Amino acid sequence: MPDRVTLGFDTSAAHCAAALLRGDRVLASRHEPMARGQAERLMPMLEALLAEAGLGWRDLDVIGVGIGPGNFTGIRVAVAAARGLALALGVPAVGVTATEAAAFGLARPCRVVLEGRGGAVIWQDFGTEAQAGTHGGDGGSRPRQAATGALPPGPAPASPVVPLAEAVAHLAARAADHPDLPRPAPFYLRPADAAPARDPAPVILP
Repeated sequence: MPDRVTLGFDTSAAHCAAALLRGDRVLASRHEPMARGQAERLMPMLEALLAEAGLGWRDLDVIGVGIGPGNFTGIRVAVAAARGLALALGVPAVGVTATEAAAFGLARPCRVVLEGRGGAVIWQDFGTEAQAGTHGGDGGSRPRQAATGALPPGPAPASPVVPLAEAVAHLAARAADHPDLPRPAPFYLRPADAAPARDPAPVILP
């Protein structure tokens, strides 16, 4: 479907970003920096994006969503929205990692390095024979975390050439016809910061 309409969005970091494609053509895109408030901003942004392109929810053919690594709450917000939209509209939803999106459009082999938390970076190599078996099927490693300046030998880090949400949408459109497409799920590199509750869980009566 060369003219399929794909909506891609990401809230895995300090932003709310979305893009709308028809085939490979960008119809509309937005990127708003924000440290918090993505849960309240995401759906109004998506509605505004559709209105700008003169489209409605039922015109969508594919949903693409950034699944991390990144902010725990932000990732859950976007993944939950993507699953809900896919279910309501009867269209496929595709999860895309932040490193896959950052590598979109780059010549292979390449390495992408993203800023993490606490002085760490998130990195992934693409298109190297030694790193076969990627999460995204690109012949690279899975996303990994390392201390700044402690990366193993490999390709020189490259900067993204396509805006994040647009890359998510492009990759989702390409993967939407995969016969074993899994539902989007958060991709985490470390445990959540929140401590488990000390009180026992309530008993659910039959």
